[in-house]
Formats: sequence, structure tokens, C-alpha cells
Amino acid sequence: MATVDGVDHGQARVNGTKLHYVTAGDESADPLVLLHGWPQTWYEWRHVIPAFAEEYAVVAPDLRGMGDSRAPREGYDKRTVATDVRELVRELDFDGPVALVGHDWGMPTAYAYAAAYREEVWALAVLEAGLPGINPEGKRKLWHTRFHEIRDLPERLVSGREEVYLSWFYREGAYDPSAIDREAREEYLRCYAAPGGLRGGFEYYRAWDDDAEQFREYAEEPLEVPVLALGGEASFRELPIRDMEAVAADVDGEVVERAGHWLPEERPAYLAERVLEFLEDAR
Repeated sequence: MATVDGVDHGQARVNGTKLHYVTAGDESADPLVLLHGWPQTWYEWRHVIPAFAEEYAVVAPDLRGMGDSRAPREGYDKRTVATDVRELVRELDFDGPVALVGHDWGMPTAYAYAAAYREEVWALAVLEAGLPGINPEGKRKLWHTRFHEIRDLPERLVSGREEVYLSWFYREGAYDPSAIDREAREEYLRCYAAPGGLRGGFEYYRAWDDDAEQFREYAEEPLEVPVLALGGEASFRELPIRDMEAVAADVDGEVVERAGHWLPEERPAYLAERVLEFLEDAR
């Protein structure tokens, strides 16, 4: 298990599963919750946690089925995953509203949290993803979303070849392929090559239709919380902005130059500064 200076590891039983998480910063400060995506873990935030921890109590869980969290058979719709995170926040004795930052599958998870628990979120930042059910073209344009949805077949084809398969995404999704270094790749591969690691990640894609139904319902009442939406110029570009503008009333969006899909690792200094400025304005 990877370690980072100033970061503490913990585990908690919440919502019928067991989550691994890390914390950093002053526990008495306002909580800032960081939600990772696939095929990564909390470790994708390692470069930005120190800056965030200077002002906030940072909480970065491994989402159910990924990283060092348990992989139950069910519960991968984003409403359930968001409830995991919300119960973790309560388990850690944070009673007030939180700020959320979500990347990749962490983006729809963060949106589900903000939409389901509107009085408990004061700011929402989302990176490099779309929202199922909001943009009908999003699913068809990404080949791997259709592949990962197939029951059992991806596990059988990728098992034993995790490094080859996942490295393709780390390389092809990047503006700067060196941003995810060998140490990070080894940490991610440790988790996704573990028993159940592949299945837990693929289940996020298999919940797409359930997510789409939930999100269309949520979108009937636009979010009022301030939203920051960022896309990499070599990846999703304006898509996160368009999707959030469809479901929220107050959206600040930007296409980030010299960045692909892996914003926290490709442009960490920029991301930390941009998010902190957004949060200061949102207060």
C-alpha cells in the first residue's frame, strides 16, 4: 500500500460495505472530499493533497470495489456509491456541509451526492467525465464503456494482462504520458490485479443505465450549489462543462491546456490553485 507524507490511512464500515480512506490536514477544518475514478485509487490525489490540506480537512476514500475498499456484488449505481461516501463523512464526525471534488467516475458520484443531499454540499468541482443520461452521445463515443458493461467477458480477457490493458489508458488518455510514473502505475496495478479488482471497477460501467435513470430524475431540479467543471484539452474538453450546465444553475467551466484525462497528475499545481480559488469564491 502506497504512503504519502502527512496522510493517514483508515477503514470504516459504512452502508453495508468496508471502505479504505485517507485523511490529511486539520480535522477541525471544513471537510474537502476527493473522489477518484477508474482505473485509479485515492492515490491519484497525492500531488494535490498537501496544498488542499493547508486549508481543509481532506478525506479521500477508495470508492467501493476499487483500491483497498471491499468489492461487494451489488451497489455500484452512483446514488449508492455517493451514500457510501456520505456515511463515511458522518462516521468521521464531520457534521457540517462538505465540498466535493470528483474525477472520472468520481464526477457522477460527486454529482449524485450533491443532488441527493443538497443541503449537505456547499461546493462541487468535477473533472474529466460526463453524466450518464444527460449526454446521449457520451456512451457511444467511448469504446471501453460498452466493453466494460459486458458481464464477465472483460474480466476473462484482461485477467493476467492488467498491466498491458491499464497502461494503454494511462498512456493514450494523457497529454503527458510521463505524468503517471512507474510508482503510481505499480500502485494502481496492485489494486486492480488483486482478486475482484477488475470486477469492482467494471461494475461502475454496468450501472450506467441505472445511473442514467437516476440522473434524469435529479436533473429535473437543477443544483444551486456553485460548480467548477474542468476538461482536459487532449481528452473530454467541453463535455464536463456541457453536462454540468444541463443539471446546475451556477457553473464555472474551463478547458485546461496541456492536460489530458489525468488532471490531478498532469497539472497538479494548476489544479490545486484553481480548485482553492473556486472554493474561496464559493464561500
